[in-house]
Amino acid sequence: MNSAFHLAADGIYRCYALTENFRWQTHGFGTRLGNPTAGITLRQIHSATVVNAHGLTDRACEGDALITDDVERSIGIRTADCVPILLLDSIHHALAAVHAGWRGTAAGIVERAIEALGGAFSSDPANIHAAIGPCIRACCYEVGDDVAQKFHPLFPEWAPALSKRRLDLPESNRRQLRAAGVHLSHIYDCGRCTACEPDVFFSYRRQPEDPSRMVASICRCS
Repeated sequence: MNSAFHLAADGIYRCYALTENFRWQTHGFGTRLGNPTAGITLRQIHSATVVNAHGLTDRACEGDALITDDVERSIGIRTADCVPILLLDSIHHALAAVHAGWRGTAAGIVERAIEALGGAFSSDPANIHAAIGPCIRACCYEVGDDVAQKFHPLFPEWAPALSKRRLDLPESNRRQLRAAGVHLSHIYDCGRCTACEPDVFFSYRRQPEDPSRMVASICRCS
């Protein structure tokens, strides 16, 4: 387990760097043991669509990332292998919750979320911090060449095309965060694989018949 994260007594993972340095927000990544509150979520469609949560009711819109600077309105996404990413702007106190499956990642959803934070709240990527939660990792995520081809621009070091390849979705998003201008020291990854740990996490790839999902959410408190 990454020491930058901890599993609290309520069954929710939290990032120390965010908890300790930014007391004006609360956040969490859910597990089988517990989920944080998310007042506003989306009808997720594996897209690169980013929605401003201001004035929304829960599940009012389709999309895969929410942004806000509202106080006391938690935003969240649901995952069961896809990458949950929580973003915060340390200066303007704007937030984002991002659902990054392979389709959303290939479409650059985390970069679109950073662009949306800049457009709506004047967020500078240099002031954004990103926490990557539990998700399926390369150890358990094999994809065909049709999917892998979409990620070759992110992994120029890859050998010539293979019929199958292990895809590292969190690393894909980390590289997109860096390309968007987020400092490497501001990116925190819990390192946990949902498919490897059935006692702690739900995994669609491991149990496609299980409809359960984990919530990742973030809320500005002041």
